[in-house]
Amino acid sequence: MTPALTAALHVELRKLAASRVMRATTVLIVAGIAVLSTALTAAATAGNEQVIAQLGPHAAAGGWELLTGVVAQITAAGGLLGFGVALSWLVGREFADGTITGLFALPVSRRVLVVAKLLSHLLWAVLVAVVLTAVVAVAGTLLGLGAWNGDVVTALARQFVLTILSALVAAPACWAATLGRGPLPGIATTIGLIVVAQVAVVAGAGAWLPIAAPALWALQPGTVAPAQLALVAVVPVGFAALTVAAWARLQLDR
Repeated sequence: MTPALTAALHVELRKLAASRVMRATTVLIVAGIAVLSTALTAAATAGNEQVIAQLGPHAAAGGWELLTGVVAQITAAGGLLGFGVALSWLVGREFADGTITGLFALPVSRRVLVVAKLLSHLLWAVLVAVVLTAVVAVAGTLLGLGAWNGDVVTALARQFVLTILSALVAAPACWAATLGRGPLPGIATTIGLIVVAQVAVVAGAGAWLPIAAPALWALQPGTVAPAQLALVAVVPVGFAALTVAAWARLQLDR
C-alpha cells in the first residue's frame, strides 16, 4: 500500500466513523436483520400460521436451521440494500455536498481517493458481518434453539460470508453514483439489483447470476456450484475498475 493510499484510507475511515449516515446504516443492517429474524423465528416456533406461510420452505425447519435460514433470506435483500445505500453515499456525497471540486486540488489523485473509499467500505462491511453474525449467535442461544454443533457453526460461517458478499455485489452502486453524480442513482441501481436477483431466482437462473448466487448458496449450498459462486468476484472487481476509471477521467464541466 502506497503512502498516498494509506493517508487517503485513514481519512476515509475517519469520515466513515464520524458519519451519521454510516452509523444509522450499521444499526439498521445489524439490528434490523437480527430483530426481524429473531421475531419471525420465535413466531414460527410458537406455531403462528401466518408467519409460517410467509417463510415458505424454511417453515419446515426448526431450531438453528430455521433461524439461520431466515437471517440469510433477509440479508439477501435487506443487506444488499443497506450496503448499496452506504456505498452510494460514500461515493456520491462528494457530488451532493459540492466537495468534489476541492478534490481536484489535492496532491492525492482522484484514482487513489476512490480506491480508499472502496477499501473503507469493504473494511466496514467485514465489521458489520462480524457483529451481525455474533448477534445472531447470541439470539439463537437466548431463544434456546439447541446445543451448538458443527452444522450450527457452518451455518453461522455461511452467514458471515453472505454478509460480506452482499456488500461486494453492491459495487454497481458506486459506478452509478459516479456517473449520476450523487447518491440517488446508486440507490436506484441497488434497488434494481434486488429486483433482478429476485426475478432470476424465480426463473431458476439465480445460481448463474452473481448478485443472486450468494443468497442461494447460503440458503441451499448444494444448489450453487463452486464455479458459479466464483463468478461473484466479477461484480466487485469489474465495477470497482469502472469506478476508478471514471474518477480518473472526472471533469468539472460535466
